[in-house]
Amino acid sequence: MTERTSRDGRPVRHGPYPELTWTAVLVGYGLGTIICISIGYAALILGFSIEGSELAAILGWGVLRGILRRSSIVENNINQTIASSVNGASAGMMFSVPALFLLEGSYPGASAFNPLLMVLACITGGILGLAFVIPLRKQMIDFNRLAYPGGIAVAAVLKSSGAGARKALLLLGGAAVSGLVHLGVLNLEWLLGSALGWEGALAYVNGEDLLFGDAIGTPSYLNLTFYLSLLTVGTGFLSGRGGLWFGAGGFICYWLLAPLMALGLAEPSVSAILAQGPEPLRVGLFRPLGIGILIGAAVGGIVAAFPLIKSAVQSMQDASKQRVEGGGGDSDELPIKLLYGGIAGGSIALILIALFSVPEMTLLHAVAMSVLGILWIWAAGVIVAECLGRTNWSPLSGMTLIAVTILILIASGLGDTPMIISSVIVGAAICVAIAQAGDMMLDLKSGYLVGASPRLQQVGQVLATWLGPILVMGLIFVLHDAYGLGSKRLPAPQASALAEVVNSIVGGDVPAFRYAAGAGLGGIMAFSGLGGIGVLIGLGFYMPFNIVMTYTVGCVLRMWADRARGREFVENVGIPVAAGLIVGEALVGVGTAMIAVIQGATGG
Repeated sequence: MTERTSRDGRPVRHGPYPELTWTAVLVGYGLGTIICISIGYAALILGFSIEGSELAAILGWGVLRGILRRSSIVENNINQTIASSVNGASAGMMFSVPALFLLEGSYPGASAFNPLLMVLACITGGILGLAFVIPLRKQMIDFNRLAYPGGIAVAAVLKSSGAGARKALLLLGGAAVSGLVHLGVLNLEWLLGSALGWEGALAYVNGEDLLFGDAIGTPSYLNLTFYLSLLTVGTGFLSGRGGLWFGAGGFICYWLLAPLMALGLAEPSVSAILAQGPEPLRVGLFRPLGIGILIGAAVGGIVAAFPLIKSAVQSMQDASKQRVEGGGGDSDELPIKLLYGGIAGGSIALILIALFSVPEMTLLHAVAMSVLGILWIWAAGVIVAECLGRTNWSPLSGMTLIAVTILILIASGLGDTPMIISSVIVGAAICVAIAQAGDMMLDLKSGYLVGASPRLQQVGQVLATWLGPILVMGLIFVLHDAYGLGSKRLPAPQASALAEVVNSIVGGDVPAFRYAAGAGLGGIMAFSGLGGIGVLIGLGFYMPFNIVMTYTVGCVLRMWADRARGREFVENVGIPVAAGLIVGEALVGVGTAMIAVIQGATGG
């Protein structure tokens, strides 16, 4: 494309629009780093991840149009493709890797895994996930015309370059406010006591929690406590009405079941737990039920998705037929031979990674685990792509939970700790692969709607698979050293659930009745026709109620804004500000952790 300047100073360009440029790649890497760190940090608090594509598109217009004076829609599409690919590791790794740190107490040495092998496994998984799903693009998007609601939302941002730049400013403003507020919360005792002289208010503050129930005198089992976090409010706002199911799980626990138990409608052993306070009640009763719901919802979701699986298999067959009829070549896609080569190379790499994951590993075990991993990546990636296309819901956590469980059974005989380490390493690769496959199809849908080149998008996605695992691995170590994974500040709910399931399988210490009761409820909800509802309610049971309360505030604010201010205000103002609230608090939290680690290392 050639460029000249008009009389009023505006650039006038001729020729094809720039698309896969060094500018788009470097901006995508930069924004992807920010988004990956922010959403990864949020995932350790909330237990679920959000898609980074829309956030990347908004910020992309702020950089490309607002700063660099570039206006190519398809160039920003490459930026958001690369940024969201970097972010793909945040969910995949945060749902699995922290489990090894959480299992260290029960199985010494579990956290002493090789981080380089873990990163290589996740990069390998990402490449395998893309290689398996890319051939389905034409069938799922061009022919079947699956909706991919998330891709449609990103395309709307890409098409509104002027509004996108304004949204970027709002996002940055929200980030600044959230970051400053979080700094205040981290120093709340000093702020209330020494700076403002409100010593009496300190009785109703515990760390980052507001003890609202103590202030108004409600019974302790109602657990009326708010987590002082604009990140959590922002995530709830982005989720809106659909996120209320997450809140519903917590409210069922503390505002329905706990009062019934207080009335004596429970066994004496359960009533004894109630008398100990809300946290023992969560750990001893509600958390096992929540894990059961998560397992039941995961298995039930796969069964309920059987028609989608049939459709996905048909899509694969149709895609294969198209390649045969077209002579095996298609200028819109990466060469099929290159994808086959990626699958072959990734398969060999995964076997070697499994083989060297622990000294006790045998070649037979490594091959068996890797073959299962590759087959699961293929099947789960296709299922997730189909689910996202039809419902915008991804059964990622359930797929990972089931995969790691099967891997542990295959790795039996290696010893408890080696069995756990090797299973989680291969399981993390599977999780990242599934996340990348779903993200690729969402991005290709956005590109389809804005006239982008699928081949160039696929190149961009592959170019970014290496960065996310490196960032997330470093982030995990920094946050664990500073705060401790599984702590009150970073509960890591999905990884905690995985760790408890692993501990139950390996150690045989299973609260069978509570798991079974929860699994039954989760299975029923999986067949309710509302994708993901069981997972959200299970997380609501599992999570500390202070986080659930604050998250619900964000959901209610979104519902109020939809009704009182309208959809245009929500999309142009509310969503960018809410995204900024996530980014600002996350960056301050990670920055604070890095300072603490450096000070600890230097003795400062």
